[in-house]
Amino acid sequence: METIPASAAKTHFLRILDRVERGETVVITRHGKAIARISPQESDRSERIARAKANILAIRERTKPVSLEEILSARDEGRR
Repeated sequence: METIPASAAKTHFLRILDRVERGETVVITRHGKAIARISPQESDRSERIARAKANILAIRERTKPVSLEEILSARDEGRR
């Protein structure tokens, strides 16, 4: 979550909206005190989370489990 002074928010409002649309929350301050919070619509965010979860589960169904030895081997590949 980023904090932005009101004067900068006024100048860069469309950029702030773009960031919020991507899922970020922005706090607007005046004289160092938080006065507003702009955050994504909850229903949109919930839908994106649900889609992401479904995609992760689909990938997990298509792939086989990976052993610790395979993970370590991949990590160490090319180090020797």
